[in-house]
Amino acid sequence: MIAAAVAGGVRYIGLVFFPRSPRAVTPVQAAALAQLVPERVIKVGLFVDPEDDLLVEVLAHVSLDLIQLHGGESPDRVARIKALTGLPVMKAIKVAKAEDLDEAAAFDGVADMLLFDAKAPKDMADALPGGNGLVFNWNLLAGRHWRQPWMLAGGLDAGNVVQAVTIAGALAVDVSTGVERAPGEKDPAAIKAFLDAVKTL
Repeated sequence: MIAAAVAGGVRYIGLVFFPRSPRAVTPVQAAALAQLVPERVIKVGLFVDPEDDLLVEVLAHVSLDLIQLHGGESPDRVARIKALTGLPVMKAIKVAKAEDLDEAAAFDGVADMLLFDAKAPKDMADALPGGNGLVFNWNLLAGRHWRQPWMLAGGLDAGNVVQAVTIAGALAVDVSTGVERAPGEKDPAAIKAFLDAVKTL
């Protein structure tokens, strides 16, 4: 699947270090996968409220380029993770309504990038911190600006990514569920279709 993504021209490859996710990999598995990623592609490690020990263990096996934090990490915790790892950090902001975007301001000068993803409803069974395949109202992002570069995520696929980017004004997108044939099982054809759609923008 990495080969399909690289062939399609991706700029980022994500490795998930959250055990509850169907996409989770161990540090050893991630090390093997990372060897397939060319230097021009940024290797992202996705963590959810990680303990220091986990970050140290992962980085002992894998040379990551960027940390993505998808939990309830505070600005202070983001700063500590940056100091511990020496890596830039992308902080996920979960969005269901306009007020949720206010959280982004707390990470000014702390997070290097932002990721806007759909917030799972409180009554959603077995909801994950991200990767639930849910879409939020892209109009909430229209015309908004942040100091950091940002990505759009949340239920994106080949059929809606062009509309999503056009409405939200995103310069980068993050996809996972939208290129799978089953949870955690990526589909090379769906990856190609998604990247082909992005290339039309």
